[in-house]
Amino acid sequence: MPTAPGDAAAPDEPLAELLAALDDPAPERRRAAARRLGGRPDPQARTALERHLDDPDATVRSGAAEALAAVASPASVPAFLRALADPSPAVRSHAAWGLSRCATPKEEGALATALERDPDALVRSLAALALGRRGTPAVAPALERALADPSDRVRREALIALDRLVPARAEAPARHLLSDPARRVRIAAAVVLGRERARAAVPDLLDRLARSERWERPALLVALGKIGDPAAVPALVRAARDPADSVRVCALHALAEFGPAAAGPTARAALDDPAWSVRGAAALALASCGGPDDRPALARLLVDPHPWPRRNAVYALARLARESALAEAIRALLADPEPDVRLAAVWAVGELGDIAARPALLDVVRSLARAPVAPRRTLAEGDGAVRLLSDADERLRDVAVAALGRLVRAPSDPDVVAALDELAETLDEATAALPARRFVPLGSDDGPETVGMLLERVRRRALGGPSG
Repeated sequence: MPTAPGDAAAPDEPLAELLAALDDPAPERRRAAARRLGGRPDPQARTALERHLDDPDATVRSGAAEALAAVASPASVPAFLRALADPSPAVRSHAAWGLSRCATPKEEGALATALERDPDALVRSLAALALGRRGTPAVAPALERALADPSDRVRREALIALDRLVPARAEAPARHLLSDPARRVRIAAAVVLGRERARAAVPDLLDRLARSERWERPALLVALGKIGDPAAVPALVRAARDPADSVRVCALHALAEFGPAAAGPTARAALDDPAWSVRGAAALALASCGGPDDRPALARLLVDPHPWPRRNAVYALARLARESALAEAIRALLADPEPDVRLAAVWAVGELGDIAARPALLDVVRSLARAPVAPRRTLAEGDGAVRLLSDADERLRDVAVAALGRLVRAPSDPDVVAALDELAETLDEATAALPARRFVPLGSDDGPETVGMLLERVRRRALGGPSG
């Protein structure tokens, strides 16, 4: 339920002017002022917005509810509960969204009532979402009844919420909903069955895969991979030849769960796939299922025209190779123009213990002390492949520091100490307390170590002391 970009307040827009505009005689101006207060945690703004949940104009009440939901302060819970009974479905939907972000189990009764009785499907679906995020297993009966809701949006959210709260009660309805008329519900059902490792559902998943449309096949393949029943391997091999790039990618990811015998031949053939996303998935599969004979083919991907295969080839080679020639090729990618490839190369030189990469890695750390972190960006989309959102720039600092810690010179390394001190001066207290980011091939797997702890650990090692 995001605020429209045109209504966002400028950071320096005076609060007093916005609060005054809330009392403008024109409803459209009051509404604009309410929405422009969205995201401001100021108690004065919150109080004014809560007051305007009783505005005579429904669009103003909607704008106020939306702005409050953007902050989602626990102090606004009573106001959200009041707005959940508003005559306007737009106000009720923003209230339900706000409760999904700040409610406690005390509010689950009101949300369950909205789920079962509200006439608006969006409100009911957001109530189900809120129950999944904030409720307790006591609301499972209401969620189970909502699985028969006439709205596919509600059925989907109810199933996901039920799986979050009472996983043991989600498998049977998920198997039934694999035949739901709505694609979004069928996809959610496959996701739930994979998450629950529902081996008894494998025949249902295979049957659905055989007659599914392109857009739901990826979820079915991922579920079969997570469950790990060997009976699914032939279907996964066939799916790796599917006309759709996204289906081939998910088939390779699923096959990798079954080990070298199942995934190796198919992944090797896919290294030459015309789609960059499939070549990247094949390299990633070989990182866990490949062997020494795969290194030449993976090395060829280091010069692939797309960054995703290059990135994953670096990862796979670091897992499989210890040869100086390949280490040199990976080292050269520390200067790659693509952040995702540089991130993988930084991780790999540390993983390989490539001491010859130490000067270049020091340069990377020094440059990070002088440059702001770039925001997340889209690596690729729009060509029929999987959309990739890159956070490589956010991870590069922490991964580079960890890699440098593997390459320090004994008994002490003043160059590393100086580079780390320069980097530490750029970090504020809040940043130092964040979890240190790690390089992982898919998803996020950050550990308990903070950024500050990581810097201190590597610095102690560079000083010749214990790294802890």
